[in-house]
Amino acid sequence: MPSVRRMILGHVISDVCGKMNRRKNLQGDIMETPLKRCLSTFDITLLGVGHMIGAGIYVLTGTVAHDIAGPGVIVSFIIAGLVSLLAALCYAEFGAKVPKAGSAYIYTYVTIGEFWAFVIGWNIILEHMIGAASVARAWSGYVDSLSGGTISNFTNQLIGDRMKGNPLGHVPDPLAALLCIIYSLLLGLGVKCSATVNSFLTLINLIVMALVIGLGIYHADLKNWSSENYSFMPYGFHGVLAGAATCFYAFVGFDSIATSGEEVRDPCRSIPIATAFSMGIVTIGYVLVSGALTLMVPFWEINPSAALPEAFASKGIYWAKYVISVGALCGMTTTLFGSLFSLPRTLYSMATDGLLFGFLGRVNSRTQVPIVNLAISGVISALLALFFDLQHLVEFMSIGTFLAYTIVSASIIVLRYRPEKVLSPISTTSTSSTLTSPPTEGADSSSDGRSMTSAESEQLLNYCEDTGKLKFRYAWLAKFIGYCDPGTVVSMSITFYAIGCIALCTILILILQSLSLPTWSDYIMIVNLILFLSGCLFLIHAHKQTPSTGSFRVPLVPLVPAMSMFFNIGLMFHLSLLTWLRFLIWMLVGMFIYFFYGIHYSKEAGGPNSYSILMASSEAGRGAKWGSTLRVGQKSDKMPILDNDDLSH
Repeated sequence: MPSVRRMILGHVISDVCGKMNRRKNLQGDIMETPLKRCLSTFDITLLGVGHMIGAGIYVLTGTVAHDIAGPGVIVSFIIAGLVSLLAALCYAEFGAKVPKAGSAYIYTYVTIGEFWAFVIGWNIILEHMIGAASVARAWSGYVDSLSGGTISNFTNQLIGDRMKGNPLGHVPDPLAALLCIIYSLLLGLGVKCSATVNSFLTLINLIVMALVIGLGIYHADLKNWSSENYSFMPYGFHGVLAGAATCFYAFVGFDSIATSGEEVRDPCRSIPIATAFSMGIVTIGYVLVSGALTLMVPFWEINPSAALPEAFASKGIYWAKYVISVGALCGMTTTLFGSLFSLPRTLYSMATDGLLFGFLGRVNSRTQVPIVNLAISGVISALLALFFDLQHLVEFMSIGTFLAYTIVSASIIVLRYRPEKVLSPISTTSTSSTLTSPPTEGADSSSDGRSMTSAESEQLLNYCEDTGKLKFRYAWLAKFIGYCDPGTVVSMSITFYAIGCIALCTILILILQSLSLPTWSDYIMIVNLILFLSGCLFLIHAHKQTPSTGSFRVPLVPLVPAMSMFFNIGLMFHLSLLTWLRFLIWMLVGMFIYFFYGIHYSKEAGGPNSYSILMASSEAGRGAKWGSTLRVGQKSDKMPILDNDDLSH
């Protein structure tokens, strides 16, 4: 009897694990969507720029320069921009391959599995909700400062006495809540209309930035970067790195470009171009503004709360305060637009997959916008902006962003070395296909007017069958790693690499926080972990990648996404314990929704992935092993990791 119970329990656990590891199959034409494909490369480039250049350019620059890095804030922005670029490249490759709404959520669903996709999607929802609320709070505070505190004084007189002793410790902000509602109504008019408004406001912001840079350089004094008591890096390189961790938040928002993938006319071309241009514009803008600011005023005299207006006032340029205020309000409005634009589309994508409630997947037939999601997003963001202050909102936003960046980077490596069936452009136009990682050859061939010959198609298919197997020059590794399904060794290596990154970051943080000097044992552990991480990357590099299909691909794989993983894991270690506790509560709510609703109503339950991949009890007689995946059109027997064709070379 106990053995029967263990068998039943094992069967149940196996079935649940199999459902959690289901991967999304994209069927038929991946360009087909109920949303309106009307956005150009220009539109989504300004969408990304507007989402990234907001309160950061007018508030964050002065704070980091005064308190953390000094004039070295320039280097901090360069480092933060490069780290963000690593993640942005991964998003761009996925955006070109999977032109669907949902950004990191849909990419994880396609490559890793349903459970991790839900985790990422749930955290993206948190990121955009809090992002919208925090920007609305900053917008309200900026307007209040321009009015000399008139708005806050009125609010205090109206409801301040009634809120004494409230657990939040401050008076609600009705102006911030109203802003979220108004902008949600604007977004409901249609994606093209709202994108036009966003582009207009972003261009105004860029013009104001250009004016700030020009005036700043005109009034520059190189002595402000070097004096008898202070240097270019007064807080040392440690201060520059700490500033980079803070400046990283200025680049959060480029994923809104990928989120718009289902509304872009030519996503395979536009998303990579828009990502590259927006990251370049934002990085150059932040570097030049921070340079102009620290050249105009010594960093110790910068006013963190109003850095740019006070800097120009010290030079007698009082009118610049009003110009900068216009740019600041435009910038914060476009950042709010980016969050409220991305949030309902993530809800829509998860709902259409069955992981969230079905009514969230409805699209208005006239405006072709998920109106219900937009209304819910606006109301929840308004409530957060009404009751929570800016500091608590910003602290809670970052953890989901870092986690999403980390998993997307890992997904790039997994997808690049996993064997999948890739169809030629001819077959994709005549038949519908079921793909776990959909190719973009059809879009590519239609864009350049070239068709693939039958010989080229056969050569491509043959090469795809070798994906995930050892390269011929590394055949000797088969003696050590044995025989596995193609792609299995890569998946295990990236898992161990992530664990190694966590261990290395833990040791580095403990050493930096320790008052004593590192010991020899510390150095030995660091060297061993670096060798371990290098070994994981070498094992990945020793295998064959999937062939290029003409769409954008991240260069230097696995190095670039692996570096992105390491930096994002390291930045997560800078978060406070309270932030992790809040994150845990949010995740508990998400797990309740997934295991009591999403796992049962998932659209993938009716597809080939619905069969458990861990059915050890039913497959034991046929020699199935834990972790093996049975897929339509794929051989179920174990294949050697080294292809026989390689031996002929």
